[in-house]
Amino acid sequence: MPVRLRKLIGTVLLIALVIVYAWLATMVAVAQLAESGPVVHFTYFLLTGLLWILPAMGIIKWMVKQPKA
Repeated sequence: MPVRLRKLIGTVLLIALVIVYAWLATMVAVAQLAESGPVVHFTYFLLTGLLWILPAMGIIKWMVKQPKA
């Protein structure tokens, strides 16, 4: 697969990941954390704010992978 095409696909996947992940994290927070205190909210959003990095790292590694010779 050409590098430019891989980077285009990876960019679209990253944008979709961020949108879907943010929507899901917010929906879970609204549904489950409505009665919780500020410390629980802070902890939840801190963890979910960092957790999206794991799948993004996989996508970025795939994007920059060198093509086979």
